[in-house]
Amino acid sequence: MDYTDLDAALREIVGEAQVRADEPLAEHTTFRIGGAAQWLVQPSSEDEVAAVVAACCAAATPWRVLGLGSNVLAPDEGLAGVTLKLAENFAAVEVLPGGLVQAQAGATNAEVAEAALAASLAGYEFASGIPGTVGGAAIMNAGAYEGQFSDVAVQVRCLVPDGDGGWSVADVPAVEAAWGYRRSRMMEKGWVVLGATLQLHADDGAAIRARMDDLRERRESRQPLEMPSAGSTFKRPEGYFAGALIQEAGCQGLAVGGAQVSEKHAGFVVNTGGATAADVLALIAEVQRRVHEASGVQLEPEVRLWE
Repeated sequence: MDYTDLDAALREIVGEAQVRADEPLAEHTTFRIGGAAQWLVQPSSEDEVAAVVAACCAAATPWRVLGLGSNVLAPDEGLAGVTLKLAENFAAVEVLPGGLVQAQAGATNAEVAEAALAASLAGYEFASGIPGTVGGAAIMNAGAYEGQFSDVAVQVRCLVPDGDGGWSVADVPAVEAAWGYRRSRMMEKGWVVLGATLQLHADDGAAIRARMDDLRERRESRQPLEMPSAGSTFKRPEGYFAGALIQEAGCQGLAVGGAQVSEKHAGFVVNTGGATAADVLALIAEVQRRVHEASGVQLEPEVRLWE
């Protein structure tokens, strides 16, 4: 299958309007950075996701999955192949009996938290301000304010290799997800997260809203939400806080081109305007160098650095 055939196949699978050629990734990442995706494809069902992946494999074309792009640094030169965007086209949330909530991968954490609140279900408040999707939360075991995705997940629905060169849908129980700090089996295996089932618990709606409001206020007061970024740039080193190490190394406010270590929260690299991926990578490397020199700690990026 050549590129012309693949283009036609993609449009046949998801519809003409859901395939964009040479689409700027800067418009689909919260960093507002990134060159063009050769194809940006937005499936709206599990069958469409599976068919797109199968078409890419048949064409020997690289593919990857994007949600809201809230933890991604896309390269300046863009990406060859297909970028599957699982966001608003793939974002159903359903509240089930027994405190269960099912959400497709493209549902935002805020949407899930609001749906839970409407049903007087607690447990997902910690994620209400995390600017990403359920798919990203499952892959990264996203967490904040003493909560993490693995605390509430029952199972994750995934597209996985079937052993015969194809892909099939499987429900992965939480005990098999191998979640750790910002990692999961899904990440390590390269599986496509299609959705997740969460176990929440009944609580007073006013109390749930109060906790969500409190977390929002804390986040807004401490984090540079008014500037483009990809959230926390570095993982938390065991026994330390990345932001404190960066401050102690004299890096707060440090800039390379349009990328800067936030003056509001040193754990964030922000785009002050016109930043490139090269600027961010150079700044990350310099922060790592200075922190290691000052403390002996090697910081690891939490932001996913696409190549």
